[in-house]
Amino acid sequence: MTITITAFERSPDGGMGLARDTRVRWALEEVGQPYEVRLVSFRAMKEPAHLAVHPFGQIPTYEEDDLTLFETGAIVFHIAECHAGLLPDDANTRARAITWMFAAVNTVEPPILELVTAKILEGDKPWAKERMPLVADRVRDRMKQLAARLGNGDWLDGAFSAGDLMMVSVLLRVRPSGILDEFPNLAAYVARGEARPAYRRAFDAQLAVNTRPPIS
Repeated sequence: MTITITAFERSPDGGMGLARDTRVRWALEEVGQPYEVRLVSFRAMKEPAHLAVHPFGQIPTYEEDDLTLFETGAIVFHIAECHAGLLPDDANTRARAITWMFAAVNTVEPPILELVTAKILEGDKPWAKERMPLVADRVRDRMKQLAARLGNGDWLDGAFSAGDLMMVSVLLRVRPSGILDEFPNLAAYVARGEARPAYRRAFDAQLAVNTRPPIS
């Protein structure tokens, strides 16, 4: 049965790769698995049909045969477990790659999302001007730690893995703030991820959805 994922009918970022379905598209492209996309509107995301697939009314979701998944970390991990190309064969190296997947979404992404929220949803609050530098510095603290760990390496632990896929996807979210450019090795790391043919295919597919003429 064909893999089906869900994505925004119109992504808030206009198809620039920040919506989380990009991570799933990228993983499927890396392992060479075909997939179909079911587009959902913001309204449809909160309706019973979609809530039956994703209880929190978000995207993406993943459906294959009788398996339904949500949460990008879980979906990418499942893809990596089932298909060669995203997790190393060596048990210890494999475990470290999985650790970096968790680190991306549990340690690095939360302060980045806090910064996005502070700018978009709280920017007009009277206390925003004082809070924003504090939030940005928390992101910088994580960037410093990650930059130190990456050093001069191309990837986080030897060859490219699902850990890098998740980490690059997370770091893309901090780029608009300008903070990523403060760490040249991390900026170069993200650029290497974006240069991968599988990423380009995933990005182009999402962009195509968001730049097509509106359905009349």
